[in-house]
Amino acid sequence: MKYLEDFQNPELARGLLADIRATVTRPWALMEVCGGQTHTIIRHGIDQLLPKEVELIHGPGCPVCVTPLEVIDRALAIAARPGVVFCSFGDMLRVPGTDRDLFRVRGEGGDVRVVYSPLDALRIARENPDREVVFFGIGFETTAPPNAMAVVQAKKQGVRNFSMLVSHVRVPPAIEAIMNSPDCRVQGFLAAGHVCSVMGTAEYPALAERHRVPIVVTGFEPLDILEGIRCTVKQLERGEHTVENAYARAVRPEGNPAALAVLEDVFEVTDRSWRGIGVIPRSGWQLSPRYREFDAEHRFDVAGIRTREPEQCRAGEVLQGLLKPDQCEAFGTTCTPRTPLGATMVSSEGACAAYYLYRRLSTPAVPREASPVG
Repeated sequence: MKYLEDFQNPELARGLLADIRATVTRPWALMEVCGGQTHTIIRHGIDQLLPKEVELIHGPGCPVCVTPLEVIDRALAIAARPGVVFCSFGDMLRVPGTDRDLFRVRGEGGDVRVVYSPLDALRIARENPDREVVFFGIGFETTAPPNAMAVVQAKKQGVRNFSMLVSHVRVPPAIEAIMNSPDCRVQGFLAAGHVCSVMGTAEYPALAERHRVPIVVTGFEPLDILEGIRCTVKQLERGEHTVENAYARAVRPEGNPAALAVLEDVFEVTDRSWRGIGVIPRSGWQLSPRYREFDAEHRFDVAGIRTREPEQCRAGEVLQGLLKPDQCEAFGTTCTPRTPLGATMVSSEGACAAYYLYRRLSTPAVPREASPVG
């Protein structure tokens, strides 16, 4: 096991940057899919160190950010009910719904608790058999297996007062949707290494071939990001479009068989709405019929809640890579971490939060009428 500092070595970083500069001969636009990668890029100024020909476009890989407004409103409706203990990871408490957030619900008397694992919520359910305990299950393929296992354990242990509000999404259909967009400028992808550590890489070759884009599985430290960029640029310059694993210390082509087995058992693929983007076919999971009794959406009859995104929030354009956060008129003014218009400003993986935290405040705002989307 290497030390973390080995993947932040400045001499090695300079060598990778020199190789990228020596390789690139024309402009290329690459998208890092994962919000964790975005934070590494902005924190370490990687985008500013790259040659001007290489542009990094921030993708929709923040699980909190892509959770649709209607799901947030469903969570708020459940959390406000008497007799409910609503459990969530801390990031979700400040995500704005239509007219409030989970912090507001807690301030108004709702029993909203921050947990660090779905098994914490299951324990709370066992300890409070007279209460309905709901866990907010969000995320990409990375967090889906432990959430699925909590449902398996609830069924095995007979904990009937436990349920899960599910809003899980899948990366490959999102890449498909991005590439099918008429405004897409992406020519190569840095795929999220932690997602591939669970799922493997089997779904990516068809995407790379169909859209003729290289997809490089990439880690999260500065050297990981630079190596992913280097591999992608080399493919583009050679006219190649294959799937390449630059994160072999964590990712195997077959993924994690045990995790895949529990996902197959607990979930089934469904169409899923993404905040600011819309419905992407077969891009999410819902509980399978075997575990439907643990589905909070059905248990509390909130599936009918529908909402509209606030017009002043341009997070959808940010999530699609059509707009940099600091090109939004509201960024850093009416939209801040204390007064967020959207989830991208409050999530620990949100692009807007990264730009605000690391003081990327200087790019001129892009008027809405000049934006690539209407």
